[in-house]
Formats: sequence, C-alpha cells, structure tokens
Amino acid sequence: MRKTGAFKAVSISKKIVDDFVANDVSFITTVPCKQLAGVIDEVEAREEIFHIPANKEDEGMGLCAGAFMGGKRPAIIMQNTAIGVTINTLATLTQFYRMPLPMLISYRGELREPVACQVEMAVHTKALLNQLNIPTYHFHKESDADELDAILKYTFMCNKPVAILTDASFWGGYGDQ
Repeated sequence: MRKTGAFKAVSISKKIVDDFVANDVSFITTVPCKQLAGVIDEVEAREEIFHIPANKEDEGMGLCAGAFMGGKRPAIIMQNTAIGVTINTLATLTQFYRMPLPMLISYRGELREPVACQVEMAVHTKALLNQLNIPTYHFHKESDADELDAILKYTFMCNKPVAILTDASFWGGYGDQ
C-alpha cells in the first residue's frame, strides 16, 4: 500500500519533531513556509517545545542564541531563500560563539520549481553554506530522515550549526509528482 502525499507529510513531520524532542531540542523558532507547514504545525502542538514564530530568519537565529545562552537546545525552521540574510548572523553570532544550531531548511528552486525567483537562491545555497564551513545534509527521499537523529547528536556534540536541506521530492513534490 502506497502512502498518499498528505499522509507522508504528516508522518515525516511527526518523525522530524520526535527526533528534535528525543535530542532535547526544547526551543524552536520558525519562519512561515508552505513546504514545512506540517513540521511547524507539529512543533506548535508539542507541549515539550517552546515555539516562537519569527518574522525573519536572522531574527530567529537571534532568538535561538538567547535560548541557547539560557540553557535550551534551539533549532530554526526556515526556507533556503533567506540564507543570504543570515550570513552575518551565522558567522558573527552562531559560529563565533560555537552555538549548535540545527537548521531545518526547505530547499526551493530545483527541478520542477514553479516559482522562477526561487531558482536563483537554490543556485547559491550550498555554496554559501560551504563557504561558511557549515555541514550540510540534503534530504531527497523520506528514508533520508533516518539520519536526522545522528545529525542532531553531531551538532550538539561539536557545537556547530548544521543545515538540513529538504527538497520538494522529500515532501512529495510540487503537486505534479
């Protein structure tokens, strides 16, 4: 029996948030994103997570820094189209202070992308993260999420930000797949 796209999104969103909770992530900030809406809904529903929506990604990283300095394990959920506005925050706050920060990022702009302006940032996302020496993991299929627990353990062990890119294929496509 094959899972439908909606069922897949619900089950994978729950698995992702379960992994956050299992790794003591108790503060998550989010910036609205259609692809990540199921994860955001799941975060909001969890009593063990303090969820603060942010207006912008760099603002959210500042909130995560405050939570980390207050003894919480933070994470941010965002789109790759805002990586450009987070560069200064990632370098001068997150990395300088050796703050572990899992970044669950919807990776827009690849094949079958319906919005042309999303493509430009996709071309630069991995290069920018690489230039900042931020470990990057790209989830294409549901089974890739089996790596999330190890990725979270890694980021908290080595006090580094990590980027988890989740593309449209991972979430079931753009509605045409």
